[in-house]
Amino acid sequence: MKEFEANNENDYLPLRDVVFNTLRTSILTGELKPGERLMEIHLADKLGVSRTPIREAIRKLELEGLVTMIPRRGAEVAQITEKNLRDVLEVRRALDALAVELACERITEDELAELKKACENFELETKRGNANQVAQADVELHDIILKASGNERLMQMISKLSQQMYRYRLEYVKDEANYERLIAEHRVIYEAIRDRDRQTGAEAIKNHIDNQEKAVIRMITSASEKTKR
Repeated sequence: MKEFEANNENDYLPLRDVVFNTLRTSILTGELKPGERLMEIHLADKLGVSRTPIREAIRKLELEGLVTMIPRRGAEVAQITEKNLRDVLEVRRALDALAVELACERITEDELAELKKACENFELETKRGNANQVAQADVELHDIILKASGNERLMQMISKLSQQMYRYRLEYVKDEANYERLIAEHRVIYEAIRDRDRQTGAEAIKNHIDNQEKAVIRMITSASEKTKR
């Protein structure tokens, strides 16, 4: 859990928040995997803290849906389920479409140049093949669109959903077969915003999210079938 040692932002936070952020990041990035048990003593030893902040962090992670409490087993990392995915993406689809429509009206030339560069950077990261870096490049691209919307409340809502979605996004970009389609979808979204075409942009981002949902559901179904064998 490198984040505990290396994240400079943690220098200014209470210990319980540092522990929470560390465990949360480890779950979102896949370092702690779905179904993995969260043993308080083991985590406390690993992070060099007492069990109290570990226990508090686990409770908060349970409220976020990232941790599940299992009778007679204790806490474990929540499974990536089709229901959770659909719940998040139904909301995200609507909000992202709004963000693109607003960006079409409000994006500056500087932000448009940033968005074009982010598309190019995403394509570069797909060639390098590091899933975490590809996922981060995707996040950065969408963040530029969100910023260009100019709506602070929308930014807050999507930011929270984006954090919950990171696990799903990471699963999606692990499959290199999706890269060509992702690059093409980003290009359509960029061109729609560049051309101030609200309708095409909204439809493109919805299609982008729908394809992500379908791909991750296929992965979930496949993993479930393998477990049953």
